[in-house]
Amino acid sequence: MTTGTGLPRLEGRDKVTGAARYAYEYPVDGVLYVWPVGASVASGTVTNVDGSAALADPAVVAVLDHTNAPRLHPAVIADQLVLQSATVAYRGQVVAGVVATTPEAAREGAEQVLVRYAEHPHKVMLDPDDPDLELPETTNAGFPGTSVKGDVDAALDAADVVVDRVYTTPPEHNNPMETVATIAQWDGDRLLVHDSNQGPAAVATAYGMLWDIPHEQVEVVTEHVGGGFGSKVWPSPASVLTTVAARVTGRPCKLMLSRQQMFTMVPGRTATRSRIRLGARRDGTLTAIDHDALQYTSVIHEFVEQTGSATRTMYAADNLRVRHRLARLNLPTPRVMRAPGKTPGMFALESAIDELAYALDLDPLALRMANEPATEPATGQPFDGRHLVECLTTGAERFGWADRDPTPGVRRHGRALFGTGLASSMYPVYQSGSTATARAEPDGTFGVSVAAVDIGTGARTALWQLAADACGVPTDRVTIHIGRASYGPAALAGGSSGTASWGGAVRKACTELCERIAEHGGAVPADGLEVTANTDADQPAADRARHSYGAHFCAVRVDADTGQVRVDRLLGVFAHGRPVNARTAHSQLLGAMVMGVSMALHEQTVVDPGLGLFVNHDLAQYHVATNADIRGLEAHSLEWADDDITLAGGKGIGELGIVGAGAAVANAVYHATGVRVRDLPITLEKIRRAG
Repeated sequence: MTTGTGLPRLEGRDKVTGAARYAYEYPVDGVLYVWPVGASVASGTVTNVDGSAALADPAVVAVLDHTNAPRLHPAVIADQLVLQSATVAYRGQVVAGVVATTPEAAREGAEQVLVRYAEHPHKVMLDPDDPDLELPETTNAGFPGTSVKGDVDAALDAADVVVDRVYTTPPEHNNPMETVATIAQWDGDRLLVHDSNQGPAAVATAYGMLWDIPHEQVEVVTEHVGGGFGSKVWPSPASVLTTVAARVTGRPCKLMLSRQQMFTMVPGRTATRSRIRLGARRDGTLTAIDHDALQYTSVIHEFVEQTGSATRTMYAADNLRVRHRLARLNLPTPRVMRAPGKTPGMFALESAIDELAYALDLDPLALRMANEPATEPATGQPFDGRHLVECLTTGAERFGWADRDPTPGVRRHGRALFGTGLASSMYPVYQSGSTATARAEPDGTFGVSVAAVDIGTGARTALWQLAADACGVPTDRVTIHIGRASYGPAALAGGSSGTASWGGAVRKACTELCERIAEHGGAVPADGLEVTANTDADQPAADRARHSYGAHFCAVRVDADTGQVRVDRLLGVFAHGRPVNARTAHSQLLGAMVMGVSMALHEQTVVDPGLGLFVNHDLAQYHVATNADIRGLEAHSLEWADDDITLAGGKGIGELGIVGAGAAVANAVYHATGVRVRDLPITLEKIRRAG
């Protein structure tokens, strides 16, 4: 059995030697290059597109706009309907595209395209008093927009202690190493796309909808992807533009977004505003939890970040209310970013729990454990492997929490103030149906195909291990094939569900193949044996609350003069079942924790209210954590036997490590300084201003 061991990545050598081929690197004859033109106003109507200056260059083949682009059909996201009307919904929206024989000519041509607008008033700032706020029925991932248990207002009125605070997170943007890249080529009504995405089967379906052709006529090839975090779940507007350009010119077209374009042509995370009200008795028993979550979507598409969803499941309270409100702004439609909803929502909830602990003069660790629910608070369903208390107690022991002086601002050496904080983590267990094909050859080798994608998580290696174990053979007798839509319907790499979903299909196909081999007396016929299996009908009933849990413990030092924060140590303990590959699972946890530190201390996209512009739209100004920002980082796993919770065994891991990390840092900063920062990121001016 190799499942659970830390085998090296199958593609590791290819990646470090440069042999791994990413979407933009496929050789294509006669290729043209595409450069999108983004709107320079936040709201308005395009009145004229003048491409004459660009077309004066013989290298420019075409200038596309809403007057000459072919018609598309409604698809998954309204932003994908590129060049279909003159309406401008946000700054940076694709309003034209230049196609040329070189990438330099395409980019220069795009700069020469003159677009005129009738500008309209715009709204780009989140305002809790906006009279046009909406109450959505559901959020992303199907959570109710509003859920109520008990009488929250009465319980708050009767509570011995009430914490009533507002916590905010800014807009944030996905910044994977590889930006969005697409090569599109048509053969009649068949479309071939080499694309950087998080699910070739889903992307093929989206393109089929956009072009009104059967998705079977769309082949999407996604061999290697340089990160995603949610930015590549669906075709970006620029990727759709590439297919439009290929259709119009009749030649293959390719595009790769610049880093700056990633901020407007690829979705990021909405800004959030969470008002948390907690009511408790003097002994720390929670009597009421109220979470009012405000976020935005664009004016052309509704996406509701599930900001309050974690509050529904974390702590016992007889009275619980979670409400989502939605603002429609002239900004690009936000979508998923690592642990959507849970990341900003748990920053708010876990910060509020920490504030309640101080208000009650209780240990924040003890307060959390005292309010451990027997069943899921919002639904009443039994938990399927919770283990949060074990994460908290194990983490506290490893971290040395018991030695902590609870008084804020008392540990000092010279200019350095020291503090520690903790926060809980959780993420739902998702899986969905997928298809896999397993083939046996007479020489004793096996081949397995599934439309999975490895965005850097190690999924290719994990599926290889699952296949080898299901076939009962050493790994060197198994070849795994991923990254093609033609391998059949399959789940996305999202929601920490990829390996669980694809792995279930791989296991099923390999198991059924072995049964077929047994029917042949253990011998494989000369022409081989092949089995295709689908797990759509094998998904578990929604009768239990299935989540992974964890706990973060953080130590910081803060410069008393400048307010600069350094994270000296971040320790996480997580319960996620048994990992398929221990090495890649550990890597995922560490990477997510780094992203949590980045969110806490650095990441924010600044919006200019007058221009509707993301001001800091590059990595020179949109800061992310680097190696210099990360010191003592530890991730420990409690491998509880939750093997039957998914068809592949174990639970998803990719997003668990980021949830709660920001709150742990913020709580440690408060313990060090006595300054509570409720608006991320925690920058030195916020500490100095409050101090």
